[in-house]
Amino acid sequence: MTDSHTIDSNATPQPKPRPTFPAVRFFYAIGYAVLAWIAFWLLLVLSVLQFAVLLFTGRVNPELKGFNLSLLQYLWELFAFITFARDDRPFPFGPFPKPQ
Repeated sequence: MTDSHTIDSNATPQPKPRPTFPAVRFFYAIGYAVLAWIAFWLLLVLSVLQFAVLLFTGRVNPELKGFNLSLLQYLWELFAFITFARDDRPFPFGPFPKPQ
């Protein structure tokens, strides 16, 4: 007679259920990748513009410098969300970064 509470040593362990695919986050990541691409090229154009301002005036434009810093921070937030380094959604679903 076998006890119903004994463990069968020949039984195979059941595999853990696989987590569901985060489809919503995937589509957010695709959209944020497009925004990151646009932000990167905008940052490149504004950097060239800042060099032109420096060439003609001899100093950098502080408003443009602050915006470039905010845009760079935004780009970091986009990449952090896409690579799962952070879970907070960036702008337009979260606040746009402010210059420090």
